[in-house]
Amino acid sequence: MLKKLFIYSVVVAGIMFGAPVLAKELPDFTELVEKQGPAVVNISTTQIIRGAQGTPFAEGDPYYEFFRRFAPQVPRERESQSLGSGFIFSADGYIMTNAHVVDSADKITVRLTDKREFSAKVIGADKRTDVALLKIEATGLPTVNVGNPDKLKVGEWVVAIGSPFGFDSSVAAGIVSAKGRSLPQDSFVPYIQTDVAINPGNSGGPLFNMNGEVVGINSQIYTRSGGSMGLSFAIPIDVATQVTEQLRSTGKVTRGRIGVMIQELTRELAESFGLSKPAGALISNVEKNGPADKAGIEASDVILKFDGKPVNSSSELPRIVAATKPGSKVVVELWRKGSTKQITVEVAEMPEDGKLARSAKKLADDVAGLIARLGIVVSELDKEQLQELEISGGLLVEEVRGGAARSAGLQHGDVLLAIGNTSIRSLGQFNEILKQIPKGRNVALLVRRGEAASYVAIKLDEK
Repeated sequence: MLKKLFIYSVVVAGIMFGAPVLAKELPDFTELVEKQGPAVVNISTTQIIRGAQGTPFAEGDPYYEFFRRFAPQVPRERESQSLGSGFIFSADGYIMTNAHVVDSADKITVRLTDKREFSAKVIGADKRTDVALLKIEATGLPTVNVGNPDKLKVGEWVVAIGSPFGFDSSVAAGIVSAKGRSLPQDSFVPYIQTDVAINPGNSGGPLFNMNGEVVGINSQIYTRSGGSMGLSFAIPIDVATQVTEQLRSTGKVTRGRIGVMIQELTRELAESFGLSKPAGALISNVEKNGPADKAGIEASDVILKFDGKPVNSSSELPRIVAATKPGSKVVVELWRKGSTKQITVEVAEMPEDGKLARSAKKLADDVAGLIARLGIVVSELDKEQLQELEISGGLLVEEVRGGAARSAGLQHGDVLLAIGNTSIRSLGQFNEILKQIPKGRNVALLVRRGEAASYVAIKLDEK
């Protein structure tokens, strides 16, 4: 009674003195769960781990020889099981989930909320976006409604349904924390960040808006403990739908590429290029004989629009290009030397994961090696820069992060011409030479600054 009187007096005081009254109630998720819950499924997978020579370890494993000699009775095979979630989007049995949920699975079982179980087959999986398409032999199944993630607003309520740690049909709610998040090694997905409690087993499950529409697939969490820390990430449903449509029709996903390396355009860089704001993707390197190179795109160009779509940040360009059909000729609007320019480029097809990963890893290793040993970030000079400087090769110092480079007095804008008496032709070649030099040894770098060039002694980092 006293509590009711207190609440009443607070409301009356608010009305009398003009103070705002918070009358809005917390959302009710019961109707959403009742209607959409039956379309969410539990996915369990079994993988057969095959050992060699009667051991549970593959040849080359440190324990392989020991078990081969002293424990021949160990079974040749063992099972590994895992759990995940998914959702039915087609009444004839098509299911969306994460690629990592079904990766390398020998057997996939889908369990519905009415306890029916079905064997599922993988129609296709795309590791780049972590999306997979499954099929079960059934008809008349409950399905989800698909929404538009572009209409999501930060702060809006969202609901996840899945099987965390195997607990079927678990419901968790939270809000949208951010949109368009870029994560390491994920260039093609603008993640939806939420604070929904996502745990192992939720992967592949749907993220609903308050209209009961799927707006994302719960895919990743940031954690230090293995459990939820309030940082979860979902793949926007429009990205997932584009992928599954290709998987359904061809069993694979094709993406476009133009052969450039890009970096974020900071406010300082934008000012140096004469741009009014730091919007666009700054090209740091152009692949020789690639689509961009053939079209005339150069390093230091800033891409502002691609095929009519604005490029507000560097992270947006890979997604836009990847979504473009290979073979298409598109107009690229870019900023070069104080003015805009339009260039037509023919989009090529992105190579297989392995080939792309190897080339990307090689470049990443070269960059990381220079940062670790010299403390600098460099880029290769394009044809126009080489002609302007009247040199045949060299590397432009983009950033001095510290260490040996800062101690030697290197600066942003310096050009590295030679190491010892060997001319520098490429980033890869320079890094390979550095690998041959022992740590702690002094090396001589020929550095050009302005019109003058001189050697600088620099000691390789011993750490």
